[in-house]
Amino acid sequence: MCYGPMKPRLNFLGIIPRVSSARFSAKEAYRLIYRTYLQDGFFSLWRGNSATMVRVIPYAAIQFCAHEQYKSLLGDYYGFQGKVLPPLPRLLAGSMAGITAAMLTYPLDMVRARMAVTPKEMYSNILHVFVRISREEGLKTLYRGFTPTILGVVPYAGLSFFTYETLKKLHAERSGRAQPYSYERLAFGACAGLISQSASYPLDVVRRRMQTAGVTGHTYGTILGTMREIMSEEGVIRGLYKGLSMNWVKGPIAVGISFTTFDLTQILLRKLHEMGYTSR
Repeated sequence: MCYGPMKPRLNFLGIIPRVSSARFSAKEAYRLIYRTYLQDGFFSLWRGNSATMVRVIPYAAIQFCAHEQYKSLLGDYYGFQGKVLPPLPRLLAGSMAGITAAMLTYPLDMVRARMAVTPKEMYSNILHVFVRISREEGLKTLYRGFTPTILGVVPYAGLSFFTYETLKKLHAERSGRAQPYSYERLAFGACAGLISQSASYPLDVVRRRMQTAGVTGHTYGTILGTMREIMSEEGVIRGLYKGLSMNWVKGPIAVGISFTTFDLTQILLRKLHEMGYTSR
């Protein structure tokens, strides 16, 4: 899923509610920020952010690149080459792009989650996390929570790209402008992030619980088992949707910036290519 490094505090708070069984609220979020600051210092609020950036760079690059390739392939197949895909292939292209990126970068996501929820004395850096997990818990632990991640990324990436592409298509039809303004791209991306995050959030909670089971004292085994345990102990809304309000703040901002940056970079590269400054 799309988690950027531009909002470290919100990223930190986005993970904590999903891996904790304690009740969580906006008031508690501010208290957590203050407690963390007092106990571990100001920069502890950025803990795990280096792992986030190490992951998000290849993840975003692979996802956007794969999406362009899948759009081209599906466009050839359905006879829409160079045009906006029909709804179902549009959704499929996004889902396939998300799956491709998640499969290739998953261990980095696991490391990011571990660094965000453990004391700073436990892991000194990203490499240390890999080494300790491999030695103490086995290499397969690096892929714990992989299945709910893939199941969650299908609606997340699919709806994210589908919503963004659909809003751009509707905008072009109604405004008569082929390219939306930057602020409109940001708004379309924010809507895409809001819808996709809300749809896939329960599986994201399950994923985080399974990823951090080794350090939280739980023994989550399967997706259904984890969901049943969360619902029995915490309830459906307070368990599977805990922390969603914090992600409604971070998600739309991160996704909006990601889509806008990609679009504007792509437009710039095309112009440079037309001017002869780049070669294919």
